[in-house]
Amino acid sequence: MPKSAPRSQAAAPKAPQRREPARAKSEQRVRDILRVGRELFATKGYEHATTTEIARQLGISEATVFTYFRGKRELCVRVINDWYAEITAAIEDGLPRERSIFEQFRWFVHTHLELFLVDGTGLCAFVLSEGRVKSHGGHGELGEVLVELQRRYTAPLMDLLARGRSSGALRDDVPLSLMRSLVLGPVEHLLWEHVGTGKKVAVAQTAEDLISLIWPTLARQDHELAKLRALREEVRKALAA
Repeated sequence: MPKSAPRSQAAAPKAPQRREPARAKSEQRVRDILRVGRELFATKGYEHATTTEIARQLGISEATVFTYFRGKRELCVRVINDWYAEITAAIEDGLPRERSIFEQFRWFVHTHLELFLVDGTGLCAFVLSEGRVKSHGGHGELGEVLVELQRRYTAPLMDLLARGRSSGALRDDVPLSLMRSLVLGPVEHLLWEHVGTGKKVAVAQTAEDLISLIWPTLARQDHELAKLRALREEVRKALAA
């Protein structure tokens, strides 16, 4: 008859597993619903994306989705809100304010196209479409939300233009709002073309082309001329040394 293992070597009793805090579980559930909701809105649009499909993909009941969101409209608003918040944060945090106004403008155009045409193609199409829709079931909530979100996400550009004007780099004879439209108008047209036709856009080259067209209109010509004269003087001194 085999000897029993010494008491010291006996398997230690398993520690009881700690239950995940209810709050952490709920927060994860919300993140999952938003993730799948974003995917479906981006691929199917508002009308064809359903909370039933979101629940099915997550393996939960539709009632669980309604525990966290009152309905599809509220979920959609949250998805759009979060996406705009990500874009705004990326621009505000990344804008190289230590560089010249031109370099900041160049960075903005490149980053703007990258965020919409590369990182957010599906949601870009969705937001552009929903922004033109007057109502869903008789309500204009999505359009109203988009107006406010677009105002917030263009704030970094408005700040850049204002600082450019204060520094003397940008002209001061036209309203800042018109300058903003001059920058974002062509960008939005490109986004619409991409969404409507599926035509691929060479982002880097397109950004440079836009900059070469828009910047001369924004820039204060005498400021640019003064910079060229200063550069010429520096070269003359260097050659004379």
